[in-house]
Amino acid sequence: MHLVIISSTEISQMFGSNQSTSKVHEFVLLGFSVGWQVELFFFAALLVVYILTIMGNVVILTAVWVDHRLHSPMYFFLGNLSFLDAMVATAIAPKMMKDFLSRKKTISVSGCISQCYFYFFLGTTEFILLAVMSLDRYVAICNPLRYSTIMNARLTVQLILSSWIGGFFSVLSPIIIISKLPFCGPNIIDHFFCDIEPLIRLSCADTALLEMIEFSLSTIVLLSSLLLTIVSYLYIIATILRISSSTGRKKAFSTCASHITVASVFYGSAIFMYIVPNKGLSFGLKKAVTLQTCIVTHLFNPFIYTLRNQQVKEVLKDTVTKVITLIH
Repeated sequence: MHLVIISSTEISQMFGSNQSTSKVHEFVLLGFSVGWQVELFFFAALLVVYILTIMGNVVILTAVWVDHRLHSPMYFFLGNLSFLDAMVATAIAPKMMKDFLSRKKTISVSGCISQCYFYFFLGTTEFILLAVMSLDRYVAICNPLRYSTIMNARLTVQLILSSWIGGFFSVLSPIIIISKLPFCGPNIIDHFFCDIEPLIRLSCADTALLEMIEFSLSTIVLLSSLLLTIVSYLYIIATILRISSSTGRKKAFSTCASHITVASVFYGSAIFMYIVPNKGLSFGLKKAVTLQTCIVTHLFNPFIYTLRNQQVKEVLKDTVTKVITLIH
């Protein structure tokens, strides 16, 4: 991954002094601009989705942590993915629910920039982790006899740390630059959270360089992780097709089905939102896709992995049985 590190001196030269010239101290989030009755319905629906998202991901994270049958690289990656799912939803949903119940849908400039950073930091980490998980599946299916040797505990930890560090630094430079931008008004963000694109548009400075940096980093992260995923699965498919037994082919494919489903939704939505040109597209449509990506998708991920993974289902079934036994 290529990282762009820009000093504070260079930032000041590009965008003026700093936030001291700013006249705006808070932003107004328009959200979906619907009536209060619809907003109450949205609040209730989002509350249910958020609670289920947290519960579902916490259940998987706990199962991976406590059950020895899930102490393997594949499930450690899954545990990290569940943690990221819960954190991404938490970065967006609580503030969004508060806005549904408030007449004044505002957020401070620093709060907006913080929300933007955590959303993209966690989201970027998730994309890198999905690519790492595809690499893990490649080793498991294409080199099964060497899997435990290659994907040892040390490499597993290194790959997980690399995902987090890569996500942290790839978003750091654009956010530092945004924090130095002057905002002179207007202060209305036509979104339900502080997305980077509408935030940049509100600055009264020339943001052409920042937009280029942001687009370049988004493209590099998305396309490089997508390329790694595609190449891994091309080798996986080729290996599966060479398996003579239909039962063997089905078993090999079942270990990848959940990851393919989740990765397809993530990459498809992100490419639509941040890579494909938006001219001619309704911003309402883009907001709907964003809502699906940052809220709804993180609800479905635990269920996708649970319903399509026999070992996870067995562990959860045993756990529920133990809990019921203890209660009685």
